[in-house]
Amino acid sequence: MDAATADVRAELVQLWSRLGQFWGIPAGTARVYAWLLGRPHGAGSDEIMAGLTMSRGAVSTACKELRDWGLVVAVQDPGQRRVRHAVQDDLATVVRSIVQTRKRREWDPILAGVRDWIPRLESASSEEAAVLRKRLESIEACVGMADAMAQRFLEGGMLSGLGLRTITAAARAGTRRHGRANSKPTASRRKAT
Repeated sequence: MDAATADVRAELVQLWSRLGQFWGIPAGTARVYAWLLGRPHGAGSDEIMAGLTMSRGAVSTACKELRDWGLVVAVQDPGQRRVRHAVQDDLATVVRSIVQTRKRREWDPILAGVRDWIPRLESASSEEAAVLRKRLESIEACVGMADAMAQRFLEGGMLSGLGLRTITAAARAGTRRHGRANSKPTASRRKAT
């Protein structure tokens, strides 16, 4: 591997490690995903362990988490015992997997909780119960709306005219078309600053 690729991969691993935590992904899991992004055919656990100096258990846990998110697939080549882990190439599938996992882990439990608590507070007559019930109803309305949009998105209803595949293809084309120009200030960017 050339020096530029190694440098970019190392910086990506560091950045993803920090950012993943904001998305609810453990730092080690984010590191493995970022490292695998630069592997055209994925990698086995031993290779990941060596590349990131992580323990076998940490790599195993990270790869399982990434499979649960739908970001990585386990590939077993014919005649081979070992599994290699490869990133999901289809960006539309990745986006849908992330939305579905976040919905399942975050919005579904919130909605289940507030929908259980609101009726229990209806019979309470204290001011605290009334305030809490009103606030929970607001949370239910807001999260319920986000949940409904996520569900329509997952069912293919949202963006049906344009389509997620069209958006991801346009994003790829824009990246290829603009390439390195995005990393340097353009004339219009210089005027704005």
